[in-house]
Amino acid sequence: RGGAFILQMRSVGLGLAILAGKLARGPGISGKSQILFALVFTTRYLDLFTSFISVYNTVMKVVFLLCAYVTVYMIYGKFRKTFDSENDTFRLEFLLVPVIGLSFLENYSFTPLEILWTFSIYLESVAILPQLFMISKTGEAETITTHYLFFLGLYRALYLANWIRRYQTENFYDQIAVVSGVVQTIFYCDFFYLYVTKVLKGKKLSLPMPI
Repeated sequence: RGGAFILQMRSVGLGLAILAGKLARGPGISGKSQILFALVFTTRYLDLFTSFISVYNTVMKVVFLLCAYVTVYMIYGKFRKTFDSENDTFRLEFLLVPVIGLSFLENYSFTPLEILWTFSIYLESVAILPQLFMISKTGEAETITTHYLFFLGLYRALYLANWIRRYQTENFYDQIAVVSGVVQTIFYCDFFYLYVTKVLKGKKLSLPMPI
């Protein structure tokens, strides 16, 4: 889990770097994806108010929440004049409505905290779609944006590896988390291929424009 945490923090740092220096012109980061990630961490870490595991655990959760909301603030507040809102047009209700419904139908316990935790797992698996849609709509992405997406996807892939290890060593299997992780990784597969074949060779990532 430590490796996954480092990768996600690198992705958050790169996201903030994009906002600070690269949103003035050209394709950038999706504000709608960042709103979804903020919602993911908010609903997942409500246990901050109900239980205490360790100082490290608490600090890390608070850091995730702060980074998520600072990113949203920078997009819609400090850098709102340079934010590419014309291309960040994904309809969030197309994700939120089915995810909310699925959270009520498929969960481990029909309690508020458990439903919200399940919601966060399902939502995280599709939260990147507005960003991928934005890149597809513009037809290209800057190098720093592709690095950001790569580390986000790699973080999720490492979590899948962690679940496999836990199943082998502890006989522990979380069906909701594993299935959601697989779905999210599938969304990244095409991007991973383009990242390896183009970005790592110094070329700019270009995606086919939606019809």
